[in-house]
Amino acid sequence: MNLRYHQERATQAAARLLEVRGGVMSYLKLLKLLYLADRRSLLQHGRPITFDRFVSMDHGPVLSQTYNLIVGEEQPGQRSYWREHITEPEHHEVRLLKKPTENELSAAQERILDEVFDEFGRMGRWQLVDYVHTLAEWQDPHGSSIPISIRDVLRAGGLDDEVAEAVENDLAGEDALSRLLQ
Repeated sequence: MNLRYHQERATQAAARLLEVRGGVMSYLKLLKLLYLADRRSLLQHGRPITFDRFVSMDHGPVLSQTYNLIVGEEQPGQRSYWREHITEPEHHEVRLLKKPTENELSAAQERILDEVFDEFGRMGRWQLVDYVHTLAEWQDPHGSSIPISIRDVLRAGGLDDEVAEAVENDLAGEDALSRLLQ
C-alpha cells in the first residue's frame, strides 16, 4: 500500500524532535525516532504521522521518503519543505534551520513525538539501531532494503489480522479520498 506522503508533517515532526534535542542530532538517530513515532501512532491510533513507506535497511527500519530527503535525494521539480527547515547532513548530523510556523501535527501526534523522545531520546544512535533490530517487523536486508507493510507493523504490535485488515482498509479509503479532493 502506497499512501500519500506528508512531507510537511514529517518535517514538522523532525523539527520538534530536533528542537527538544537542542537543534542538532545524528540523522541516523532522527530516522529511528521518526520511525518509532510513526509506528506508535499507527499502533495507537490506526494512522501513522507521516504516511511514509516503511522499509528494513541494514541499520533497522526507516521511513523511506524521509530518508531520501535527509540524504538529499529529492524528487526533481518538487519544492522541498524539508530543506527549508532542516540542513543537509554534515558529519552525519542534521540541524534545525528554522522552526516551521505551520503546524499540521495533531495534539495526539505531538504527544507521541514527546513520548518517543522521552523514552528513546537519551539513547545513542547505535543503541537505537540495536533496539530497532529487536522489532519483529524488521528483517535484515543484507545491504539492500525490504519493504515493511503496515500489516507487518500491526501484527508485530500484537494486533490480529482482522484489526490489521480494517486499519489497512481505512487508510486506503482515506488516501483515495485525499487524492480525489486534490
